[in-house]
Amino acid sequence: MDILIAPNAFKHSLAADKVAWAIREGLLRSKLKGHFECCPIGDGGDGTGHLIIQKHNGAIVSVAVHDPLGKKIQASFGLIENGLTAVIEMAAASGLHLLKTEEHNPLKATSFGTGEQIVHALSRGVRKVIITMGGSATVDGGMGILKALGIRFLNEMGNELHTPGELVSLFAIDSSGIDKRIKKCELVILCDVDNKLLGKQGAAFVFGPQKGASPSDVEVLNKALSKFAEVVLKETSFDINSFQFGGTAGGAAAGLAGILDAKLVSGIDYFFQLTDFDMSLKDCDLVITGEGGIDEQTLNGKGPFGVACRARNLGIPVICLSGKVPLKEVKGLSEYFDALIPIGNEPLQMEESFALTQDNLIRTGMLVGKLLALGEFKRT
Repeated sequence: MDILIAPNAFKHSLAADKVAWAIREGLLRSKLKGHFECCPIGDGGDGTGHLIIQKHNGAIVSVAVHDPLGKKIQASFGLIENGLTAVIEMAAASGLHLLKTEEHNPLKATSFGTGEQIVHALSRGVRKVIITMGGSATVDGGMGILKALGIRFLNEMGNELHTPGELVSLFAIDSSGIDKRIKKCELVILCDVDNKLLGKQGAAFVFGPQKGASPSDVEVLNKALSKFAEVVLKETSFDINSFQFGGTAGGAAAGLAGILDAKLVSGIDYFFQLTDFDMSLKDCDLVITGEGGIDEQTLNGKGPFGVACRARNLGIPVICLSGKVPLKEVKGLSEYFDALIPIGNEPLQMEESFALTQDNLIRTGMLVGKLLALGEFKRT
C-alpha cells in the first residue's frame, strides 16, 4: 500500500516534519506492508518557510535584526533558486514566540525586524522574496516592514509615528526614501487565513487577543488600521480592506499589497506549487494529513483542507489526525475527510497533551495501520 503522509505542524508542540516522522513510525510498528512517503506541508503558518527551504536544498543566512519590541536578535532566512529567491519566515524576527507572555503588546510590537531581513536579502541580489506570515506578534498593518524599507508614517504635524497604536493619528505616508531595490523585486505573501483587514472578522478583532490585546486595545488597533487604510486609499487608490487575505499577520499582508504591490496568495496552494506536491500525490492509495486542531476554520484554506481537496479530485481517501476534533458534525468536513481521528488517549491538561504529541501520533499511526490491514479506506 502506498501512503502519502502530509501533515501540517501541530501548533505549540511539533513541527510538520516531526509529525510526519511520528505517523510513519506508527505505521511501521503496525507491521502494515507498503511504502510510506513523508511529505510535510505548510500553509503559510509557522514552519512553512523551513519546509520550502528544505525541499529546495536552500542556503540559510543568519543576520542581526530587531525583535517585535526592538531588542537585537539573530534571525535567519533562506535562499533558494540559485540565490535569486529569499524565503523569509515572519515569525523568525517578528514572532510571538520571541516574547515572554508578559511582553505581549500589539500596540507597540512591530514587524520592523522582518523588514530588516528583506533589506539583507536585497543586498544579496535577490529578485524575489517569499514571506510566510504565520506566528507574528504584531497587528501593525506591515508598518514595521515598510519603515525598515525607508517609508515614513507622519501625523498632521509632520512628526514620524513609530508604533501601531500611534497610527490612529496617521495623516500621510512618505515613500520618497523607499529602498528602490524593492520595486525591482517580486514580493509574494503566503497567507494562512482569508480574513480581511477591518471589522469584527478583521486583523484586530480576530488576531489581536491572540497576541495580547485587551478589548480596549482591540478597539484602538482597529481604529489605527482603519486610519491606515484611509490614508493608503487616498495616496494610492488601493482599498486595502477589500483584499482577500489582507488580515493575515495583523494586516501586514494588506499593507504590503497596498504600498509595495505584493502578491497575496493562498499559502497552501503556493506551497504545493513550489514543492511539486501533486507528483507525490498522484500514485498513492491513501493520504494521512493532520494538524493540532480541526474545526470550521480548517475549511478556510488550512493545510489539511488543501491536501484533502487535491486528494478528493483523484478519488484518494483521506484520514486526518488531530489533537482536537469537533464533537459535533461541522458542515463540509465529512465531504473531504474519510475519517477524523483524535490522537489523545485520555483527558489531559493542554500542556501535558502538547508534551505527549509525538507519542500519541505514533500510537495513533499504529492504530491506523491495523485498520488499513483490515481493508479500510480503499481508493475509489
